[in-house]
Amino acid sequence: MASAAARSPLPVASLPARRSATAPRAAAAAGPHPLGFSRRFKPSTGGAPRSSLHIVASSSKVDPVEERTPVAPPAVVPVPADASPPGTSLETQPQVSTGTWKWRGYNIRYQHAGTSGPALVLIHGFGANSDHWRKNIPVLAMANRVYAIDLIGYGYSDKPNPREIGENFYTFETWGEQLNTFCAEVVKSEAFFICNSIGGLVGLQAAVMEPQKCKGIVLLDISLRMLHIKKQPWFGKPFIKSFQSLLRNTIVGKLFFNAVATPESVKNILCQCYHDTSAVTDELVQFILQPGLDPGAVDVFLEFICYSGGPLPEELLPLVKCPVLVAWGEKDPWEPVELGRAYASFDTVEDFVVLPDVGHCPQDEAPELVNPLVQSFVQRHS
Repeated sequence: MASAAARSPLPVASLPARRSATAPRAAAAAGPHPLGFSRRFKPSTGGAPRSSLHIVASSSKVDPVEERTPVAPPAVVPVPADASPPGTSLETQPQVSTGTWKWRGYNIRYQHAGTSGPALVLIHGFGANSDHWRKNIPVLAMANRVYAIDLIGYGYSDKPNPREIGENFYTFETWGEQLNTFCAEVVKSEAFFICNSIGGLVGLQAAVMEPQKCKGIVLLDISLRMLHIKKQPWFGKPFIKSFQSLLRNTIVGKLFFNAVATPESVKNILCQCYHDTSAVTDELVQFILQPGLDPGAVDVFLEFICYSGGPLPEELLPLVKCPVLVAWGEKDPWEPVELGRAYASFDTVEDFVVLPDVGHCPQDEAPELVNPLVQSFVQRHS
C-alpha cells in the first residue's frame, strides 16, 4: 500500500483476545472489497510523536444491536448488564432519554444521558441509527454527557426525498453540517465524536468544517469507501455510472431494496458483518429493519449506494486538527483490518487498536472492549 513507503510502520496496539465465535456463520451477502487503496492514498509523513494506549478490557460477552422498533421510540433504552464495566450495574447507570431536534425544518431524533463531564456525540453507520449505541450510551454517561444522533435520512429522523430537495443532499458535507449544528444547539459545547463505519466520515468532515467544535475523534472500523469513483479502474467508471442510473431511475432499485428490507436478508447481512453470529438476535434485526420501512427510506438508501463521490478518509485525516484514535475489528469482512492499518501512518492518528475476534460494528458486538477504550481516550484529552 502507498502508506508503507513513507516510513516504517508504527507499533499497533492490540487488545487481549476474546473468545472466538461459536455459532455457524451465515452465507455472506457480499465478500470483502477486492480493491486496495488507490494510488492517490498518500498518508502524511510527519514525525509527530504518538502516545501508546494500553487498555484492560473485560472478558464479558454481550449481544449486539443496530436499529429500533416501530412507532414512537421509548424514553428508556434497555441495556444488557454485561455491557457495563466491572463493578457497575443497571441501577447505577444514568437513564437514557429520547429527544427531537429541529434542523432545517426537519425532525431529528437523538438519545442522551448523563449530566456532567465531557460531551460525547455518537455517530452511527449506514442503515443504522442511534439505537446501535444502546450498549454504550448509559455506560459512557456515568462519566460523560452522551448524545447519539440519527443522521437525517436514517433511523427515526425525517427522510426528505432527494428528488424533491435537489441533488447532493445526502452527502458527508450535509451530515457534517448537521453534526456541527447539533453540537451548537443541543450539546451546547465542544464534543468528542465517537463514530462507526460511514459515521467516521461524518465525524471527520464535521471536524474539518468547524475544528473548534471537536475535541477528538474515535473511529471504529471507518468505511474505506472502496466503491468510491477514485478507487475504480478507469475502464470501470462508465459501468458504475450506468449501474447507478439503473438503480436510481428504474424499478430495479426499488426491487433491490425490497429484497434487502426483509428480516431474513437483514439477518444474513448482520451474520456477515458480526463475527459472533450468536449476537444477531431477532431484537437486533428489528432495530435495523423497522426504520428502513418508513416512507422515504428506499429513496435515501438508493441515493447513498449511488454516492460514489465526496471525501475519502485519507483525504480528511491530514486536515483534522484534533487527536484521532482508530480501532478496528480484526474479523471485519467489509473493511479489512489489513487496509485499515494504513491509517496509523497519519500524524493526527495517535493510536491504532486491533479488536480481536470482532467484526464491523465493535461498539455493539464488543462494548466491553469499546467502552473502556473510549473512556481512556476521552480522559486523556479532557
